[in-house]
Amino acid sequence: MPTVLSACGRYLRAFAIIYAALYAGIGLAALLPFTLPGSIIGMLLLFTLLALQILPVAWVKPGCHLLIRYMALLFVPISVGVMSYTDVLTAQFGPIVISCVVSTFLVLLIVGLSAEHLQRPEEPHDE
Repeated sequence: MPTVLSACGRYLRAFAIIYAALYAGIGLAALLPFTLPGSIIGMLLLFTLLALQILPVAWVKPGCHLLIRYMALLFVPISVGVMSYTDVLTAQFGPIVISCVVSTFLVLLIVGLSAEHLQRPEEPHDE
């Protein structure tokens, strides 16, 4: 029984930290003079706390594993919501497809050139 309670406590702590970062991001977004989603600010805040080791990774890990495990299920409501806009999607089908193809090509090009540049052996410097 104590192991079940400790596991529940770890999950509660992880979700409390994730939600605290989310709501801190939403609060900061309301104070900013420009528009930036609060969820993005909260995610960056959580990343900063983890990267600077202010917050131990082990505290957030159980909640993150649970969310990632069921991530596909979390996209179902969004997909159903998009289905209510089929008229807009069919009217704008051409521009949507073109933007997807162009952006995919640009991402592949930039990642390929960056990887090639980073993997190139360093040339000796002549003095």
